[in-house]
Amino acid sequence: MDILDQLYFGNSLRQWLIALGVVVATLVVLKLLRGFLIRRLARLAEKTATQIDDFLVDVLRKTRRFFVIVLSVYAGTQTLTLPGSVGRFLDIIVVIVLLLQVGFWGNAVITFWVGRMVKSRLSTDGASATTVTALGFLGRVVLWSVVLLVALDNVGVNITGLATGLGIGGIAIALAMQNILGDLFASLSIVLDKPFVIGDFIIVDHFMGTVEHIGLKTTRVRSLSGEQLVFSNTDLLKSRIRNYKRMFERRVVFSVGITYQTPLEKVELARTIIRQSIDRQNVARFDRAHFKEFGDSSLVYEAVYFVKSPEFGVYMDAQQAINLEIMKRFRDEGIEFAYPTRTLFVQHDKSPEKPKVDSRD
Repeated sequence: MDILDQLYFGNSLRQWLIALGVVVATLVVLKLLRGFLIRRLARLAEKTATQIDDFLVDVLRKTRRFFVIVLSVYAGTQTLTLPGSVGRFLDIIVVIVLLLQVGFWGNAVITFWVGRMVKSRLSTDGASATTVTALGFLGRVVLWSVVLLVALDNVGVNITGLATGLGIGGIAIALAMQNILGDLFASLSIVLDKPFVIGDFIIVDHFMGTVEHIGLKTTRVRSLSGEQLVFSNTDLLKSRIRNYKRMFERRVVFSVGITYQTPLEKVELARTIIRQSIDRQNVARFDRAHFKEFGDSSLVYEAVYFVKSPEFGVYMDAQQAINLEIMKRFRDEGIEFAYPTRTLFVQHDKSPEKPKVDSRD
């Protein structure tokens, strides 16, 4: 009997050698094809402005070595006569490996899409960039969940019973991790509702700063003094948040007090001076100026104007210029600013005793 015709595990040596040759040939062909496509598309990507070829190169590079090996071995086993149990086992292995590879390809697609969208929108629309990142995370969760369920179904696991068990167990886990899950859902609410996005300047209670990161559990804010403030997402949604990045213009209210000894015509002139001082600023829009009240030690004027920019520095520059202009005009017109004083009341009794002195603020 020819040695090639001797049987080993139900197949002749010739069949085993043929299967080995198929395995090697398939492995070599797949590796050469993968390398050729990657090199060809990479050269093409350098010459074109589109990102489709970059995407295809990235997907091909995510083709795992174990997938190529298992696929080659499976192709070789098709030339052999194997027991039914072994054949079913190999089918399950191939399906699981194929599902894993599909998961890696799908993850590459999501990563490429998220990176492209974030890069294109981060500089112009921070809210969209944050939303895309969150959607990318949810997409990966859904992708790998589907891969896991399909793999378990092919192994023979009862998915219906598993889903029921996971539902009961999920309730118990949710009760035990309600704080963490609360922050997670709060993060999704922040991403979808967009009360603030990365780059916004916000004030929460007496804390203020610029949003640097919106995570699944916490949001990080860089304060004006330089330290990083970390807020729980749930606490943020329960707080009153003031978002100054969304402010189109800034409303400013300020008061000016002059002395009671000011003549009536100067009292009337003071309001005009305040208005003219505001109108001189290009970034300011005058609203009103009134002689508001008789104060404890001054005649009080209240003025309101709008700064046409939300920037704090622009507001401070405008207010400084207005204050200097008012001081100069008041000095030229002889109008004196009031300041807090202490009034001394002297009361004389009819008796020849020394007068009583009553000092009041």
